[in-house]
Amino acid sequence: MSHQGSGRSAAVPLAELASFSFRNHPVLVVENFWSPEERKFFRDAMNQAAWKNLADLQNVRDDFPNSGNWAKAEIGPAQGQRFLSRLQLPCIQEYMESFPDITGRHMGFNYYSYSAGDCLLTHDDTDQGYATGGAQAPRRRIALVTYFHDEWRSDWGGELIIYATRTTHTTERPDLEVTHCIEPRPGSLVMFTVPRFHRVCRVDPTAGQHRRLSIAGWFMTEHRPSR
Repeated sequence: MSHQGSGRSAAVPLAELASFSFRNHPVLVVENFWSPEERKFFRDAMNQAAWKNLADLQNVRDDFPNSGNWAKAEIGPAQGQRFLSRLQLPCIQEYMESFPDITGRHMGFNYYSYSAGDCLLTHDDTDQGYATGGAQAPRRRIALVTYFHDEWRSDWGGELIIYATRTTHTTERPDLEVTHCIEPRPGSLVMFTVPRFHRVCRVDPTAGQHRRLSIAGWFMTEHRPSR
């Protein structure tokens, strides 16, 4: 596992997933979670998806200015079922059920495509949820990103950077240190508890026409209103 301040990430072997706990280690990295055949299955679905660019997503664009023009698409039912069937992990269940007064459980995942010039600015996933129908937005508990491109080279950028807050950190003056720098390796899976500051490094022009293809989103909980 990575240690805070190391700036590196060590993957957890698939065989050890059954004993992993987010209570002990808030960041999980698993390499080769998806087989080449599974990655192709999702890439083929992405090629048929209806994509929207960041320029067309007003709320998101306002939250993340100067982030290029990455794209987002809905996951189809068949692909969503296959995706979630692989995520029946004890560590997710244990962590999600550890919160009190849960009235509902939610998940939200989408396809994402980052090309040269695209990035995602530093945020902690607490301000990007929006209430609907007057109800309070569910609380994001575990963030997930997993990669489906066929090839990715270190010069192409697109790393996921995860931070810890220093003792001098305030909401008005962020003071962060890198704990994980995670290359978007094909087939790898990353999950971490929320809130946690993170960003996606800009994809380098040397990537050419190669796209950083992922599924990303959250496991969320809904709770009784506070009195």
